[in-house]
Amino acid sequence: MANEHLEKLYHVLDDSTTILNQQLKTSFIAAITEAGEDLDSGEVMQEDGLPNDEAKKKLTALFDQIKLATYEPEEIRQALQLVLVKAIKVDGIEPNKQITPDAMASLATFMITIFIQQHPDQLRVADLAVGTGNLLFAVMNQLHKAWNVEVKGFGVDNDEALLAVAGMSSSLQRLDVDLFHQDALDNLLFKDADVVVSDLPVGYYPIDERAKKFATATKKGHSYAHHLLIEQSMNVLKPGGLGLFYVPSQVFRSKEAEGLTKWLAKAMYFQGLLNLPDDFFADKNAEKSLLILQKPSPDVKRAKQVLLGQFPDLNDRDAFAAFIAKVKDWAAANIVL
Repeated sequence: MANEHLEKLYHVLDDSTTILNQQLKTSFIAAITEAGEDLDSGEVMQEDGLPNDEAKKKLTALFDQIKLATYEPEEIRQALQLVLVKAIKVDGIEPNKQITPDAMASLATFMITIFIQQHPDQLRVADLAVGTGNLLFAVMNQLHKAWNVEVKGFGVDNDEALLAVAGMSSSLQRLDVDLFHQDALDNLLFKDADVVVSDLPVGYYPIDERAKKFATATKKGHSYAHHLLIEQSMNVLKPGGLGLFYVPSQVFRSKEAEGLTKWLAKAMYFQGLLNLPDDFFADKNAEKSLLILQKPSPDVKRAKQVLLGQFPDLNDRDAFAAFIAKVKDWAAANIVL
């Protein structure tokens, strides 16, 4: 880890989480939330004598090493992310709930800067499968840095433990985020987002009656949750808003894709589909692509030619520079008003 400042924060978070995990006999991810909240408040919370006084003394000494005001939001997010990667292994977290790599956040941010030609003074960015918030918060931080604008976040998830991490993380980073613990396919309490970005969970949605409200639902049996979440996400966007979704690379080739395809053609601007580099995935069946959609509006154009292709290896600087130039040329020819 090249950044010693960030490394110090990581070690404090990792060591304190390990102590709390052992003391509280809880999951590692719940211990991360407790450690982050204690660091944020500047006080080690005890309940029913736990953590014990000796552990509390150790935790206090650890937290005294950190002055949060000296850390950028991105440093805090990255340090937390490293501890969360450990939690995935310790707790055996299922694939749909694992951390979205930073490279995917950077690719999404790049696409936002391509498609949003005139950005407001405050951007509203949402994720309806927010999990621990890593993808949403990375994009928020990157957009703030790229455009020097205020960024307001909205996150939805039905997993209380993951959402607790997101709440702690956003507080440590001093981000302006509203988080909602609910089924993302139920009625939502916000709308008019500028951007939705999401690494979508893949699988069937169990509540058929609720799924029937969506055009992307299948006619028989359970519908794909990721299809429904794409439609619901686009519903919360303002006209001209941008939807960026990491989806299975075979998203349009399954037998269940008919409803999704018809809905896209009728209701949205299908602007692009870019495959992620092969080396992102150990298992070919887990490969993902970035689906780019835009909500129709007089202020945006449907692409004359959909942006298709593959992101190059991120370590090949020449190939990536050529890719960026190609995307900018495509934008000038296809979507710039």
